[in-house]
Amino acid sequence: MGRLIAIVGRPNVGKSTLFNRLTQTRAAIVDDTSGTTRDRQYGKTEWGGMEMSVVDTGGWVVNSEDIFEGEINKQVHIAIEEADVILFVVDIKNGITDLDDHVARILRTSGKPVIVVTNKDDNNESMYAEAEFYSLGLGQPYSISALNGTGTGDLMDRVVELMPDEGDVQPDETLPRFAIVGRPNAGKSSLVNSLMEQDRNIVTDIAGTTRDSIYSRYNKFGFDFYLVDTAGIRKRGKVNEDIEYYSVLRSIRAIENSDVCVLIIDATRGIESQDVNIFSIIQKNRKGLVVLVNKWDLVENKSQEAIKHMEQTIRERFAPFTDFPIIFGSALTKQRIYKVLETAIEVYNNRRRTIPTSQLNNVMQAAITAFPPPAVKGKYVKIKYVTMLKNAFTPTFLFFCNLPQWIRDPYKRYLENKIRENWDFHGTIINLFFREK
Repeated sequence: MGRLIAIVGRPNVGKSTLFNRLTQTRAAIVDDTSGTTRDRQYGKTEWGGMEMSVVDTGGWVVNSEDIFEGEINKQVHIAIEEADVILFVVDIKNGITDLDDHVARILRTSGKPVIVVTNKDDNNESMYAEAEFYSLGLGQPYSISALNGTGTGDLMDRVVELMPDEGDVQPDETLPRFAIVGRPNAGKSSLVNSLMEQDRNIVTDIAGTTRDSIYSRYNKFGFDFYLVDTAGIRKRGKVNEDIEYYSVLRSIRAIENSDVCVLIIDATRGIESQDVNIFSIIQKNRKGLVVLVNKWDLVENKSQEAIKHMEQTIRERFAPFTDFPIIFGSALTKQRIYKVLETAIEVYNNRRRTIPTSQLNNVMQAAITAFPPPAVKGKYVKIKYVTMLKNAFTPTFLFFCNLPQWIRDPYKRYLENKIRENWDFHGTIINLFFREK
């Protein structure tokens, strides 16, 4: 289940610095794949064996440089609605401002776990200034320096203590979990409705904790899986502002709780930056991917050229990961929606594919001999052996070699392409790691 920490506070108190400090602990795994302007507002962190997502709300809300209450209200309300634990960042040097007071008032009534984080305590001299922040009425403040990291360990210990239990109800682990994601009005609900409507009694909703994902079991026409919907998506009405922000935040929940994501793109609008944002979240979470170009019935030019051009555009925007299926259909007319399910199941099976070590070495050693890694500074890299990790969440290959640090990205891509040429990993990201023998 996704666990979400939101960072709120007025501008220039160090929210982004704290965000960077928390998320870089896993920089080795969460690579900064270029491509989205808002990537830096969503990341992963791990503490005490618990994996959590961190969202810096300030970076998402439009005009958040203007210190006007409306924008900050919006941030805070979104955080209250979506997060499990809220970090309320204040500046220890400036003391409490009216805006801080205002935010504290909203947070006090929220019923959510909130931690006051007094930031910019860079020289430990501000210990005494901390006392003032008790008056916000949100319990003990935690003094940190987001810049140099002091105090963040104690803060994270507290975050882990406050994380709610996961709820007892877990869906059947053996069934695939598919999330249908996309930006507003791309046709997510139409697709879910088209899939679900014929025979309502097949829908069994398992709600985890109240605010987590809802799993709808789908078993007919030979399919059996869960559709992951986030509880939040059903709360219509409240969300009239900043729909984009909400939809991305809700997508995070659904993506984290799924195996394969069906990303819906609106054919009438083409690919937009928000589609790329959602794709990058799927990629960071290493999930399987099927792209559905929806509303294809409304497009006038359906020629092979048009299809080719659309496919090429999508792959270019999502590069370097390009090995995923793209389906053209319509949720409304039900055109090819079962094809989407079949493909999602294929991708799910590809994610679980294992390759015997002997077979893997035969093929890969031949590829390495044909094109060995280029020498770096006169040193020759020798890859001696490759194996596939058992039971890994994402297909993961370990290459054992003498100088792992000298293997460059182009060569990694060459090896990945060779793996994909020989075995079907269509629709799934694969990991390559290099270790010293």
